[in-house]
Amino acid sequence: METKSPALRELGAAVEAGVPEAVEAFWLRAERTGTPLVEPDPEGDDAWRLVTFLWRDDVDAPATDVLALLHTVTDKDRHAHDLAPHLMSRVPGTDVWAISHRLRADHRASYQFSVHRGSREDALRTDRRSWLRVLDGALPDPLAAGPSLAARDGRNASSVLELPDAPAQEWAIARAAVPRGERIDAEVDGRRVGVHLPAGHTEDHGPYAVAVLLDGEMWGPVLDFASTLDNLRADGRIPPTVTLFVETMGRDRRMADLSCSEEFVDWLADVLLPWAAREYGATDDPARTVVAGQSAGGLTAAFAAFRRPERFGNALSQSGSFWWPDGTEFDGGSEWLTRQYATHGKLPVRFHLEVGLQEWMLLPQNRHLRNVLEARGYEVTYTEFNGGHDYACWRGGLADGLAGLLAPR
Repeated sequence: METKSPALRELGAAVEAGVPEAVEAFWLRAERTGTPLVEPDPEGDDAWRLVTFLWRDDVDAPATDVLALLHTVTDKDRHAHDLAPHLMSRVPGTDVWAISHRLRADHRASYQFSVHRGSREDALRTDRRSWLRVLDGALPDPLAAGPSLAARDGRNASSVLELPDAPAQEWAIARAAVPRGERIDAEVDGRRVGVHLPAGHTEDHGPYAVAVLLDGEMWGPVLDFASTLDNLRADGRIPPTVTLFVETMGRDRRMADLSCSEEFVDWLADVLLPWAAREYGATDDPARTVVAGQSAGGLTAAFAAFRRPERFGNALSQSGSFWWPDGTEFDGGSEWLTRQYATHGKLPVRFHLEVGLQEWMLLPQNRHLRNVLEARGYEVTYTEFNGGHDYACWRGGLADGLAGLLAPR
């Protein structure tokens, strides 16, 4: 196995020389430092790192192949129907499977391992059904140095790679001393909605700022974004805020609701927000109301501000699917919503937009929307992070966006 990793070269040399306990000493170091191994860039550029992912083989059931599934990095080759570059190699004479990537020092990404004990042909198949099986059975890194990322639909959690220059996510982890808000599970007009009330909430202290988070089933029970909200409030970064986690009610319903649906946006504006005002003292001031989403939800957040600016004065879009065409168009790159902002008068709304540098299918469209909005005179905060279409990145950006949009003016 040819490798640029100094640690793996050292291991290979020790094993070849017959050094006793060399493999066990290697794994003890990995346990102490955590994985993946992060070493200096072999090309000498301090803005980059050599990152080596490790998997320890099961001696009772050895693997025939191990796939390292690094978010976005693997996805690019999956779209090209070639997973071979992501097969890990076994260090001869050891139980160490390894693969290295040269990554920028500010990279953040979730990752998992898919362990195969069948034929290599099975490991390399890239049809949709086989790929879903790979994802369903993929495992987190048992020695991960970084945090974990919970998953929905019964899948295993992911591990998170955070290189030293990645943007800090200081509010992501629950803090013992921070007052906790209250979580309420509700149903509004047949749709499940989670509600997070700030610590000390009473209706007499309203009206409260309000944040509407799309894909609420992820941000609520799966990712525990309530802890982030509590931390933001405790640090004085947001005012007391009623947060509404709007669930998507299944894949088909999500696709219908989050594709510039006038019906869905009007439901948010005319049913959900008035309900939150009656029940929990949420404000009706658009300047203190944020709608936030990711991917198709990011498209919908920007559309909500366009269609109903008198209710949604702040749009927080992460990795927005701004390539979307309406039903009269057949060009997948038409960017319908961007053209609406370009051709209509300026609205009283503000934007926080972010997109990953690794999102090769979304980066140009997000940059285009930013340029259009700035040219039309909108207030826009725009960020590009070094990562992909990944909740590991979005959870930090969502906190930053809420802090920016909800901060007192």
